Amino acid sequence: MRDISFQVNSGEVYAIMGPNGSGKSTLLQIVSGILQPTTGRALCSGRVAALLELGAGLNPEFTGRENVFLNGEIIGFSRAEIQRIFPQIESFADIGRFIDRPVKEYSSGMYVRLAFSTAIHVEPSILIVDEALAVGDAVFSARCIQKFDELRQRGVTVLLVSHDLGLIKRLATRAAFLLDGRLVTEGSPKDVVNRYVGYILDCERDAQAKQEEKSADTRSFNCTFRHGDATSRIIDVRLTNGAGEPIRTFRRSDVIRVLVRAQFDGAASSPVVGILIRNRIGVDVFGTNTRLEQCELGRFEPGEVMEVEFELDCLLSRGEYTLTVATQHWDGRSQDWLDEVMDFQVIDAKDVAGVLNLNTRVHHNRLSAARSL
Repeated sequence: MRDISFQVNSGEVYAIMGPNGSGKSTLLQIVSGILQPTTGRALCSGRVAALLELGAGLNPEFTGRENVFLNGEIIGFSRAEIQRIFPQIESFADIGRFIDRPVKEYSSGMYVRLAFSTAIHVEPSILIVDEALAVGDAVFSARCIQKFDELRQRGVTVLLVSHDLGLIKRLATRAAFLLDGRLVTEGSPKDVVNRYVGYILDCERDAQAKQEEKSADTRSFNCTFRHGDATSRIIDVRLTNGAGEPIRTFRRSDVIRVLVRAQFDGAASSPVVGILIRNRIGVDVFGTNTRLEQCELGRFEPGEVMEVEFELDCLLSRGEYTLTVATQHWDGRSQDWLDEVMDFQVIDAKDVAGVLNLNTRVHHNRLSAARSL
């Protein structure tokens, strides 16, 4: 996080928004004193109560009642003061008999009820809330919104992180938009929300444009997993018989042809194209590639398309199989790897054990009893 500077006045509800990873939670942890900034300062005047990510602030082994007393004592309340406000905390949390059960038995909603109720009743000067209302039910959320209004009237400062833009417009007096650890803009909630929504729409348009561009020059594959550094991209995979007809069912001793086309986005010398056949439970049955077959493919420049066809005799036993194809660098690093991009089956009247039906020849003789081997 860099170049973030802002001031929140007493009684303001200051909302912070931004995509995941923009630094919102980190900023709140710095303000609450959990993290120390490497440069700069975060100054707070008054008692701070923080309701951060789920799981922070309450000891899971203690009961709800014990956690309330523990948190009160940590922020400087005497036991008598906690006894005085405990009925209000218990009533607002509304978790019934679970107040005397260990917190590890709580649902996420119950956890937030107790944590939020404790935070707002310890008379904070500053309340820090990080997405806490996202896991509460509708009734509890409505009660929390009413409580925010009361806190604002009492002059309590609230720092609020939320992805609920409607909630920000409803509660905040000012808002800030963070992106990549930097403050993009701050101002009225309406203006900042509009700026953030515009950013989201721009990101969606960019993603859609990239997807359309990708779809325009490459085929969509229904593979189980795809990885590689994209030096080349596989744009077509075809499975045919010896006559070049697209087919997904083969008989023993048929010719199987696998055609792979790939387009290069970067220059590559001596790329390798490989195929891998697996059985229906994912066990490798047979694999080869152009390097193993001693087929040198040469050098390719960006924009060029490479076509490689493998031809093999079907010696597989009856069953279902999948085809995996890949383009790689000479040292084995993947350029584009498509796991199980196609499936096919082999039919055969003959039953054999295993996954291969080799061309077997049996010779036999009848020997007399007197003849020895």
